[in-house]
Amino acid sequence: MKAISALVAAVGLAAPLLAQTPASSPEQCLHIRTSINFTVNAPYEVTAPLFGPLGERPWVGKIWDPVFVHPQPANDIEGAVFTVYREPNTEVWINTLFDVAQRHFQYVYFLPGLAVTLVDVRFEPIGVDATRVDVVFTRAAITLAGNERVKAMSEIDKNAAPVWQQKIAAYLASVKPQTQH
Repeated sequence: MKAISALVAAVGLAAPLLAQTPASSPEQCLHIRTSINFTVNAPYEVTAPLFGPLGERPWVGKIWDPVFVHPQPANDIEGAVFTVYREPNTEVWINTLFDVAQRHFQYVYFLPGLAVTLVDVRFEPIGVDATRVDVVFTRAAITLAGNERVKAMSEIDKNAAPVWQQKIAAYLASVKPQTQH
């Protein structure tokens, strides 16, 4: 129920922006679905937190700095609402599903006047020390001006798997406790 309330609130915030910049012809707006998958060499219990808004900070880098609207204090939970500034835009994100037990996370984010994106993340443990991560990005332009953004982000999505895998591996190596000899 909290997730639905957060979604309704975010849509309410975005609705005036969407109404101000309607697409001249909705069928001309792009809708692109891209999927990636990769393996994290860590158990699910270590991997899953790396895909929450706060958990992504250490491995994604400076381009990922979520500012939480809800909850306060910030926490990776279903129903979380946060913003991410990526010049020149501020994205409004909603965590619509954060089901650790079912190994399924989902986010929706709005780029006012341009696009809406659904990010669906699923995990599959592979043995005791590896987790397969499947990510599907569904991007939809809401205006003709959003088409270029959707195209550009979809191209980045296509190449994200090795980049994410490498960044996560580097982060995990940096926090791995050193064994005593």
